[in-house]
Amino acid sequence: MTAPTPDTPWDPSQPILEIEHLSISFFTRLREIPAVMDFSCSVMAGEAMGLVGESGCGKSTVALAVMRELGKTGRIVAGSMKFKGRDLAKMDDEELRHIRGSEIAMIYQEPMASLNPAMKVGAQLAEVPMLHSGMSKADAWKLARQIVADVRLPDPDRIINSYPHQLSGGQQQRIVIAMALMAKPALLILDEPTTALDVTVEAGIVDLVKELGEKYGTSMLFISHNLGLVMDVCDRICVMYSGEAVETGNVTEVFDKMRHPYTQALFRSIPLPGADKNARPLISIPGNFPLPHERPKGCNFGPRCDYFQHGRCDETDVPMSHVPGDDRHDSRCLRWQEIDWSAPPAAREVKEKAEIGKVVLKMEDLRKYYSVSTGAFGGGTAKVVKANETLSFEAREGETLAIVGESGCGKSTFAKVLMGLETATSGSIMLFDENVQSTPIQKRNTDTVSQVQMVFQNPFDTLNPSMNVGRQIIRALEIFHYGSSDADRHQRMLELLDLVKLPRAFADRMPRQLSGGQKQRVGIARAFAGGAKVVVADEPVSALDVSVQAAVTDLLMDIQRENKTTLLFISHDLSIVRYLSDRVMVMYLGHVVEMGTTDQVFAPPYHPYTEALLSAVPIADTKVERKRIVLEGDIPSAVNPPPGCPFQTRCRWKSQVTPAGLCEREVPPVQMLEGGHQIKCHLSREILATMEPVIKIAAE
Repeated sequence: MTAPTPDTPWDPSQPILEIEHLSISFFTRLREIPAVMDFSCSVMAGEAMGLVGESGCGKSTVALAVMRELGKTGRIVAGSMKFKGRDLAKMDDEELRHIRGSEIAMIYQEPMASLNPAMKVGAQLAEVPMLHSGMSKADAWKLARQIVADVRLPDPDRIINSYPHQLSGGQQQRIVIAMALMAKPALLILDEPTTALDVTVEAGIVDLVKELGEKYGTSMLFISHNLGLVMDVCDRICVMYSGEAVETGNVTEVFDKMRHPYTQALFRSIPLPGADKNARPLISIPGNFPLPHERPKGCNFGPRCDYFQHGRCDETDVPMSHVPGDDRHDSRCLRWQEIDWSAPPAAREVKEKAEIGKVVLKMEDLRKYYSVSTGAFGGGTAKVVKANETLSFEAREGETLAIVGESGCGKSTFAKVLMGLETATSGSIMLFDENVQSTPIQKRNTDTVSQVQMVFQNPFDTLNPSMNVGRQIIRALEIFHYGSSDADRHQRMLELLDLVKLPRAFADRMPRQLSGGQKQRVGIARAFAGGAKVVVADEPVSALDVSVQAAVTDLLMDIQRENKTTLLFISHDLSIVRYLSDRVMVMYLGHVVEMGTTDQVFAPPYHPYTEALLSAVPIADTKVERKRIVLEGDIPSAVNPPPGCPFQTRCRWKSQVTPAGLCEREVPPVQMLEGGHQIKCHLSREILATMEPVIKIAAE
């Protein structure tokens, strides 16, 4: 059979993308580093394939290979990648230029990396069909406007005449999707397209991608570490580990009948409904991901596998084998037929529930306003940004209070005020018996500073790259005046490494020698250097892989049980919030709109905003039925908030409030429901009582 040419029609019954035994290496001056080995997968016309796995497993390398963008050091050393029957690896630059952008398009994780800040959005969109199809400028602009409407952006005429910086993150990502669709590609590659977005915006983007895929008949290669998202978007899944595909098959079959230990380990490390931090704690994957040039002999996952057999699993390379009876289901495991996949995990230990003690932090009517000028160089009229509005809550010893909400709701502003990095406009912050509301950090005494510490979102930015781990922790101990000698501080540093479960030998390592999870542990050790009683954790696991997330969250819980720490956990990931929090505070545009125990907040009645947040959470469980509520529009600006209820511009319940127009006129009062459950809403108790659960677990 002759290989297809650009003029030969492609048979739609064949895969649109067929990758067979692909191996990719990067060549440095020292060595060849194999990044992807013996990787095979196929995507049929109109099919969505999800590519999942931990950071460094080779997902993005596969995508870049399909786009032929491996750079000067990357090289395909074996295998083939066929697009519509033609081998991409053998195409010349002219053929690639024709295919890229017109037949294969890619959407990257960071939307601003794909947009030109000096060009209007419409001009950037129109450029695609003008270059690829020779379309006239007038027709290209007309198509740009139509596709902007297709990606559900409000006021398309305003959007196409805006610059990228005038749009929100979610709007920018929709423009990048619109740009990828301008040439109506046959294959769309999406590399973590929603990682930087809020869960509500993510839900809109996911629905949009599915809808547009069906409308245009586009096939998709969807790269993500979020198994719930893959279940929402994809028909098939390919699980990768250390450069290899370890399991592939239909999404539902792989989720319900996984046949590789790594897939099972991934699911055990994510908080599904029913997970409990005390009775059923998450199980992190032991050991560390192998470096590409230090892979073990035999099965790559062997050193971390519960089912490893010495002399068998580490003898030879393990091939993919077919799982009979299922739709193209394959596993790279020698023992998959011998393992009892329904057996409960042996490693799970039941933890004692931490005792919750007296109130250690109390905020009353806290307000934080910023004054900003509207002029380009500081002139113009001054406007007030209401970042926090009448914030009132208390936190107790040994308690985990989660603070959730979209970007711009005021979560991080409140954290900065508590830490003393900002001072409040009014209200009080009682920390133990001291009001620290107007005391900046440089004027707080050492005891106060040491008692309230913060664990930041990005572990890569919080460590000094030129100082070893031990020195960074000792530096914190010096600031907190711990001990009477260097020997005391050195001993305490080693104890802190024990506390965060890092080997003492890591004291001599530099940050660049640590993984992301290890760096975050150093950040936690440093936060506890002064014996912190209140720890603010600002998205502490969002930059980490799911297996590392499980280890770090359980570490925080263990430290909390031991030290009776009060943990303020700021997050937009409601799955992890449900797993580890005792109480939840939901914020919207500076207001606390709902507060209660975790059980209260995750079951009806909800504030309409909480209901939408819960419905947007992707859950990697085929037994969960979820009501889908996608919020229209973005969170309003704090410079120009809507009158009345801050949520009224996006609320689907507004028409049920009486008298009509009340939501637009008045800020709602706080309603106290049973058990101290608070909801800031005009809806009557009778209507709140009719709310149905957003998340239901289907009967077996």
